[in-house]
Amino acid sequence: MQNTTLILLQWLAMALTVTFGMVAGEYFKPFNVSYDHRALIIDGQRRMLISAGIHYPRATPEMWPDLIAKSKEGGANAVQTYVFWGGHEPVKGQYNFEGRYDLVKFVKLVGSSGLYLHLRIGPYVCAEWNFGGFPVWLRDIPGIVFRTDNAPFKEEMQRFVKKIVDMMREESLFSWQGGPIIMLQIENEYGNIEGSFGQKGKDYVKWAAEMAVGLGAGVPWVMCKQTDAPEYIIDACNGYYCDGFKPNSNKKPIFWTENWDGWYTNWGGRLPHRPVEDLAFAVARFYQRGGSFQNYYMFFGGTNFGRTSGGPNIITSYDYDAPLDEYGLLSQPKWGHLKDLHAAIKLCEPALVAAESAQYIKLGSMQEAHVYQGNKSICSAFLANIDEHKTITVQFLGQYYTLPPWSVSVLPDCKNVVFNTAKVGAQTSIKVVDFEPTLSAKSSTPNHLMIQKEVPLVSESWMTFKEPIGAWGDDNFTFKGVLEHLNVTKDGSDYLWYITRIYVSDEDVLHWEENASNPSLVIDSMRDLVRIFINGKLIGSARGDWVKVVQKLQFKQGYNDLVLLSETVGLQNYGAFLEKDGAGFQGQITLTGFKNGDVNITHSPWTYQVGLKGEFLKLYATEDNKSSGWTNLTDEEVPSSLSWYKTNFDSPGGKDPVVVDFSSMGKGEAWVNGHHIGRYWTLVAPKDGCQETCDYRGAYGSEKCNTNCGNPTQIWYHVPRSWLQPSDNLLVLFEETGGNPFEISVKTVSVKTVCGHMSEDYYPPVDMWAQPNYSNMKPVVQLQCEDGYKIESIEFASYGTPQGSCQAFSTGNCHATNSSAILSEVCEGRNSCKIEVSNSVFGDPCPRTVKTLAVKAKCKPSSSSSSTTQWYGGLSDI
Repeated sequence: MQNTTLILLQWLAMALTVTFGMVAGEYFKPFNVSYDHRALIIDGQRRMLISAGIHYPRATPEMWPDLIAKSKEGGANAVQTYVFWGGHEPVKGQYNFEGRYDLVKFVKLVGSSGLYLHLRIGPYVCAEWNFGGFPVWLRDIPGIVFRTDNAPFKEEMQRFVKKIVDMMREESLFSWQGGPIIMLQIENEYGNIEGSFGQKGKDYVKWAAEMAVGLGAGVPWVMCKQTDAPEYIIDACNGYYCDGFKPNSNKKPIFWTENWDGWYTNWGGRLPHRPVEDLAFAVARFYQRGGSFQNYYMFFGGTNFGRTSGGPNIITSYDYDAPLDEYGLLSQPKWGHLKDLHAAIKLCEPALVAAESAQYIKLGSMQEAHVYQGNKSICSAFLANIDEHKTITVQFLGQYYTLPPWSVSVLPDCKNVVFNTAKVGAQTSIKVVDFEPTLSAKSSTPNHLMIQKEVPLVSESWMTFKEPIGAWGDDNFTFKGVLEHLNVTKDGSDYLWYITRIYVSDEDVLHWEENASNPSLVIDSMRDLVRIFINGKLIGSARGDWVKVVQKLQFKQGYNDLVLLSETVGLQNYGAFLEKDGAGFQGQITLTGFKNGDVNITHSPWTYQVGLKGEFLKLYATEDNKSSGWTNLTDEEVPSSLSWYKTNFDSPGGKDPVVVDFSSMGKGEAWVNGHHIGRYWTLVAPKDGCQETCDYRGAYGSEKCNTNCGNPTQIWYHVPRSWLQPSDNLLVLFEETGGNPFEISVKTVSVKTVCGHMSEDYYPPVDMWAQPNYSNMKPVVQLQCEDGYKIESIEFASYGTPQGSCQAFSTGNCHATNSSAILSEVCEGRNSCKIEVSNSVFGDPCPRTVKTLAVKAKCKPSSSSSSTTQWYGGLSDI
């Protein structure tokens, strides 16, 4: 084992030299990138790559360094991102590479952190992003058909892709220039829709590949889900599991561009959760069976700020159940368990890259081993049990190994297990959304006086502006016929007013009275949402994805104003023929129930008004607009539909992420200090479809392990700290359905509880593998609060046979009475602590029984918490 350890250390030293070898003006020493059937070849060496998916516009530039650093600390050696065409070129020929769209800055930050970058230009990205990342003006180009052998589309696509490649080259960001970019991607999951275009689809694939390579970027190109990718393009897998994937040529490596570690969420939907045991199983199986590049989609999901979420009907949060949550906090144990897995895979890297392929050994009906042998002193193995129910003991190379169900054990030296995917040793962190005193609160004020209300409100003083119904501006126009929504708005607003006038005769009114009936409005097909007004009064609404609408009406005799407010909630982001996929209404609009029969009003004169008057007046802007008609809001005026509200608030103290709680509201949009924080909507998830307990075993799907049934899908909305000032922050919202702004509150997200739960038959820490006596070491529980926090107290501790999970631990029949005292001494007052799970620390409360240590600790803010990790156990000299 000592020879193997020496080789591992030499390999890691080489990897660090490649990764962190900086020279003046460069992030790396310039290196070439190529590939063979086994892996990407970086500077002449095959590499196993673990990538963290981070989308730069879903965070602020101020958040980027921390996100990249936490990805690296979690074991990633690469970052992957899409390029968002619609954000970079919102108007044809007018580019935006600033703020959240400062792509060059993001790439440079990745490089300066010593990480590689996979840049997925697309430029179609899907990504649950508005219009799949395409700019909406693209659909207005005459004769255009997206993503096929269509000259207008290919011209625009090539122009943008070339611009990005040229920009990266000019900034010296490719690997051969000393930059971090090692791979690019053209198109995205085109194979899913290629058949819709027939031969033109096949021709388009060849054209896209030739066009991309012809730009001379000097690094490999990837196409994902593209079985007919040309021989010079790497075809890659996307999905929950890709261990069985094979590229379309034995000369290409096995790549996994999207490992779905969670799923996105729709308004009115449940919250998906993917257990980390299953995620780790999928990753370990991928490398076990020959994979060499795997990217977490997402490692950090972030937030759909503004109107960027697609779908339609995808929520503002893009948390994705990722290892880093929407705010950039660690999601534990997912982040920590994957960190240990990544460390184990890196220990195997010398053998994984040395072997041309694995030696397969069948260990049982559903158990198998893959052995990677470089030479006699380099050997790594993976032992898998794909049985969903049974723990199995297998014999491998003369030794016995116990494999939990649906798990993989990693053996960096083909002898000692360093990690098992089903044994989670990482801590669990419990996050809370709570109120913190504002920064403007005087430091002399006693803490118990700072919170004067059980639910502190953002403000008791609000102003309001009533949005007019129908036409309000000089730019409205009249047209005979029902126009398609996007053709009119160009997606400049979610809102479009359709206005027409209906004449009702005395005979019609008499007919309805005599028959005790009402006329109805029938819309053949509608998406995403419509609100229906008669003579300025809201009488109904409907929502859906191209659904039929039937609404009872009440007309008066004479002329009646019929107003339809059509709303989009994010444009379609997936599928063929996106350029034809509009919004608003399709088919006929008819009035039924009149005395002389139905009245088709489809081709009547309709007046169109794009957007809201409040949008036109920029009521959300920070500049004081006293002439805009704001008035003081009183309790009697709440609730009120189609209303603008504004107030000012002070920032919460500390550095914890900030959210606005909109649980008292209905549907609308919100801005803070002029920044659009996104759409909000308090639709409630179904009461059924969630599981009380989540079993990680067996294949995962987006309907498995759901949470939050019967509750609003989303009530907390992220406000980045960089968008706030200490006091006098402007909050503006447009509310469509009513709601009560007086009950809105501003809160912070923090980790207040951390727990450890580990048995003495777990493995020693992966990072101690290099120690010569590793096989004799004991498992270790590590507790760590977030930066700026310390462990205030140990709430529970038991070494023995404790029961339950983090927030509901209890002692079992076997319990070491000194457990709490030992943990308190080691951990309290510190940011983090480690303690060995062994009899040598706690004594042996029940011989011949496998003991477990369970501990729950409370974290609290502290500007003086020790950054040194306190260690207690038999290995205190390490």
